[in-house]
Amino acid sequence: MYIQVLGSAAGGGFPQWNCNCHNCHGLRKGTLNAVPRTQSSIAISDDGVNWILCNASPDIRSQLEAFPALQSARQARDTAIAGIILLDSQIDHVTGLLTLREGCPHDVWCTDMVHQDLTSGFPIFNMLAHWNGGLNHKLISLDGSAFTVPACPALSITAVALRSNAPPYSPRRDDPHPGNNIGLLIEDTRSGKKVFYAPGLGEMDDNLRRIMASADCLLVDGTVWRDDEMQVYGVGSKLGSEMGHLAQSGPGCMLEVLADYPNARRILIHINNTNPILNEDSDERAQVHAAGVEVSYDGMSIQL
Repeated sequence: MYIQVLGSAAGGGFPQWNCNCHNCHGLRKGTLNAVPRTQSSIAISDDGVNWILCNASPDIRSQLEAFPALQSARQARDTAIAGIILLDSQIDHVTGLLTLREGCPHDVWCTDMVHQDLTSGFPIFNMLAHWNGGLNHKLISLDGSAFTVPACPALSITAVALRSNAPPYSPRRDDPHPGNNIGLLIEDTRSGKKVFYAPGLGEMDDNLRRIMASADCLLVDGTVWRDDEMQVYGVGSKLGSEMGHLAQSGPGCMLEVLADYPNARRILIHINNTNPILNEDSDERAQVHAAGVEVSYDGMSIQL
């Protein structure tokens, strides 16, 4: 199985265009030991030729240009994107579909909850119907059954309901329902290797712990270092937990969770521009490394 990190940042990217926090200002001035990041998305493949896009970030055009395997140039108009899976309906995970309009129709797998949001509050399915048929909705079930994308038949994909928040345009905002946000357990049926991908993870439960214990690689929520990070740096009023993200520090934090899986490769993704782990010289980054956890970056390649 091939996994390519197309974007590793949270919404807004790094640096965020209107942000002058310690990280964004330092990166622009060249005083911070960090690298820019685009908004989070990954691509997965069973053969390195046909790829499944997991979320479609607003930065998808630059991400495609940075990863030539997705632009195979086999004919006058071409793409190696063989299917798209949406893990939620957040604007930073779906807006890239608008950029992909020239390639419609696209098969898009998502839950009923996500499809409802994307045909009402943010009706991107409706809008793109005017481009060669637009988006073909393929239902993701939450009953524990696996599905496959035809172009990558060796990858068995199971959706895992996560407790996180829906976007502001959803009627379920601040009222979590199963299907608002999912993680993906992806198994290569040839090798038995598994990756668990969850860029938005707000709370742990026993079922989720069992699923994570089965994975060889954990690619999980790295949004904020501390729950009150937005408040501390003066760029917002909400807690990370209110936005549906488990912080890396504090009681029951992500680093504590990941410590339970020492045999898995553990990687943080969806990193907010305020998070001090972006600074490669920070104490927080050192703590992450000391815990045996990696920080993802754009262009990171993983093979299982």
